[in-house]
Amino acid sequence: MSGHSKWATIKRSKGKADAARGKLFSRLIREITIAAKHGGGDPNANPRLRAAINTARGNNMPNKNIDNAVAKGTGQLEGVSYEEATFEAYGPGGVGILIECMTDNRNRTVSEIRHVITRTGGNLGAANSVSRMFHMKGIITVPKTALDEDNLMELVLNNGGDDMKDDGTAFEITTPPDAFETIKTALEKAGIKPLSAEMTKVPESTVKVEGDNAGKVLRLIEALDDLDDTQNVYSNFEISDDDLKKLENQ
Repeated sequence: MSGHSKWATIKRSKGKADAARGKLFSRLIREITIAAKHGGGDPNANPRLRAAINTARGNNMPNKNIDNAVAKGTGQLEGVSYEEATFEAYGPGGVGILIECMTDNRNRTVSEIRHVITRTGGNLGAANSVSRMFHMKGIITVPKTALDEDNLMELVLNNGGDDMKDDGTAFEITTPPDAFETIKTALEKAGIKPLSAEMTKVPESTVKVEGDNAGKVLRLIEALDDLDDTQNVYSNFEISDDDLKKLENQ
């Protein structure tokens, strides 16, 4: 199972717990704020803001929270000033890791990330050493009961999608960035409600990790994701189903 698929599954299973402790909402608010800051407060003219608001509504964020986040981004309300920062690293087994953050204190964020990475035997990488391995894609997951596989594949390909695969618990649809909204709309018209839909970064190729390294990589990814300033974590690891089952039973 690829790192993207495994981590997407982990995030889906963690979603309710994250929302309960406020972490998911904090991330969404930061994304809305920075999107409005850079592209303006009109979601019709700001695709990044529109996507952030749709994600927030999909996670039941109150409209007032969304409106306040937009207003803070455009300067209509006072708020914390965030900057975006991306860190590149290598973890156990040589896997590449991208950590996207939004922070009001870059020095603190760098210190926290370095601490988490070095305690697992990883190291920070030079600029573009890891990011060049990844490309932006749309990833949409739908229930396996939504539509039979052949008809769903036909819908995906007819609307510009790249691929579709069975990730074990759902169908995972991959789209180029410019077909993401088109396919989401086509699914909605077909009466299909996605389990998740996001623009994300997908690796060109994967690095297989086994045994102790497999557990170390998953613990590292989860530790990075749990940091307050982290927005997204991407990696190119691949873990066999057998190793994954062993880890889940530990």
